[in-house]
Amino acid sequence: MKSSHSEFVNMSWMDKVFQSIVYGGLLFAGILVLYPLIFVISASISDPVSVNSGKVLLWPVGIQLDGYKLIFKSPWILVGYRNSLYYTVFGTFLNVTITFMAAYSLSRKDFFGRKSITIFMVFTMWFSGGLIPTFLVVRSLNLIDTPFVLIIMNAIIMFNTIICRTFIQNSIPKELQEAAHVDGCSDFGILFKIVMPLSAPILAVLALYYALGHWNNYFNALIYLSKREYQPLQIFIREVLVQNQQIDLDDMLDFETAFQRAQISQVMKYSLIVVASLPMLIIYPFVQKYFVKGVMIGAIKG
Repeated sequence: MKSSHSEFVNMSWMDKVFQSIVYGGLLFAGILVLYPLIFVISASISDPVSVNSGKVLLWPVGIQLDGYKLIFKSPWILVGYRNSLYYTVFGTFLNVTITFMAAYSLSRKDFFGRKSITIFMVFTMWFSGGLIPTFLVVRSLNLIDTPFVLIIMNAIIMFNTIICRTFIQNSIPKELQEAAHVDGCSDFGILFKIVMPLSAPILAVLALYYALGHWNNYFNALIYLSKREYQPLQIFIREVLVQNQQIDLDDMLDFETAFQRAQISQVMKYSLIVVASLPMLIIYPFVQKYFVKGVMIGAIKG
């Protein structure tokens, strides 16, 4: 602390102004990111009347858990959590494995037909068969209403493959791979002992991207899954929200009941955001340390 303070004192006034602007901008950006998060959490545990009247600005007012109680009244929420975790873990593993294998192959200049295959794969980024042909293919493979459909579909995304290939080409020296090959290391040995450890940062990034995609997957589940025991969390959360927003004729005759349901519905929206986002918020700090670890491995061994 003393050394940083002395360094700041010894700076020129231009450097001090620049550093103050940088820290001020970072502080402002941090507030913009943190405020919505804190507000959503506070609103989800606040009194519905206080939330709808605008009394909740940052901290919770009249702490209640009615929104969470209504959500977890449905036994299917836990089933959705189980399914989403299953799709996220196994789907991400398959995504990262296939993407990394394809990226490593396309990064090798001695790979026959590398340019033609790259052009063929990049073509799919702009042109696809569409929803109906895709549905027909999935149905012909007997994947409808099976848990494998959400894992196999979009097993590889070409944009992520290009990012991974570019990282391997620019960050891992070709001479390092050639030296390992001269020392008797096989192609698989080069892949698993050299390329993969040095690619830890990009693997962590790919894992995070794919995991978020699987966790938030909603459309594919809506199209290809009708069995409730296979549906992910997002489908059940939508059902809970829609059911709570529906007002029966008896409720319409009772104005007070309808008003209370409208108020609790607003709180449920914030509770649903927390329930759906909490697992990813918990996982992210653990993934972040692998970013730093991967960078250090690349700096030492590269």
